Amino acid sequence: MMKRDPYTMTRLTRFPLIALVLGSMLLVSCRGQLTDKEPVHLQRNMMFQERFEAQERNPFFENEMAMREPVEGTIARGGLREDAALYEGLDEEGNFVETSPVGMSEELLRRGQNRYDIYCAVCHGGTGDGQGIIMTGQFGYVPAPTFHQDRIREMPDGEIYSAIKNGVRNMPAYAHQVDTGDRWAIVSYIRALQLSQNASARDVMQMGADPRALLEDALIVEEQAAAEAAAQAEAEAASGGESAPVEGDPALGEQLFGRQGCQACHSVDGSAGVGPSMAGLFGTERALASGESVPADEAYLHRAIVEPGAEIAQGFQNMMTPYGHLSEEEILSLIEYIKTLAD
Repeated sequence: MMKRDPYTMTRLTRFPLIALVLGSMLLVSCRGQLTDKEPVHLQRNMMFQERFEAQERNPFFENEMAMREPVEGTIARGGLREDAALYEGLDEEGNFVETSPVGMSEELLRRGQNRYDIYCAVCHGGTGDGQGIIMTGQFGYVPAPTFHQDRIREMPDGEIYSAIKNGVRNMPAYAHQVDTGDRWAIVSYIRALQLSQNASARDVMQMGADPRALLEDALIVEEQAAAEAAAQAEAEAASGGESAPVEGDPALGEQLFGRQGCQACHSVDGSAGVGPSMAGLFGTERALASGESVPADEAYLHRAIVEPGAEIAQGFQNMMTPYGHLSEEEILSLIEYIKTLAD
């Protein structure tokens, strides 16, 4: 029989004892008691570095500011924007560029549609008609212009780009939300929207569509509208007379004046604004930018609401968007309210 080494046996009996002692110490150290002693930092230089936090005082500099401004005249890497046409929409003479400097592609249009739906459609509408969701509610915003008017159709691409970047009138700047490439993508998509709403038969054929089918659809819609008009005429004749004339309500006009954002440009107390003041307007003789003058009667006010660019008041620019989306009753109500401001 083989004899066991006493020294080996002693070592083997020590291991359970050592494990028991270490286990007891571990349990004691995890009792969950609070202590005010600082934790042990094996690498103190990793947690306590000799540096300054944001907005911290630094006595090394004369103004004691730890956060330093960039050295005057320096430009961050990637921030040199020498191409004015690309970044500002301007040519060498400072005029708006006529066409986009990034070209046109299907990928660009799809990106433009995506950005347009996010940032623009809420005001300008999905088709660019200016009837976005917040323009048709009771929010009091100045109506956004439709892109399907000659003034904007003939506008240089650079001017639309500038409006997106820098804002215009009541429209805020989107320079921080929309980067340079996406601005040009939106410009391209707006052009596509304009073409879709003002396309000729030749344009339709070039896009692979059949203009005859589109014409048939238009004729069907026209026939339906004619049938509805005839049915309404028959109903009026059967009732023994014509429908009652539409009248305006000055109280409703005052509400519309606020809801439609008219007060953003036109004051009611005679103070200066972007547009003519409504105070004392009705019944006066209005001098026009064309050199002519017209009486500020009901017909003039009606034209000014529905087609503001037809007669521009002297000393003002044509900046008002048409309010043709209003019903005849609403337009007449606005006129009646303006008439109350004549005294």
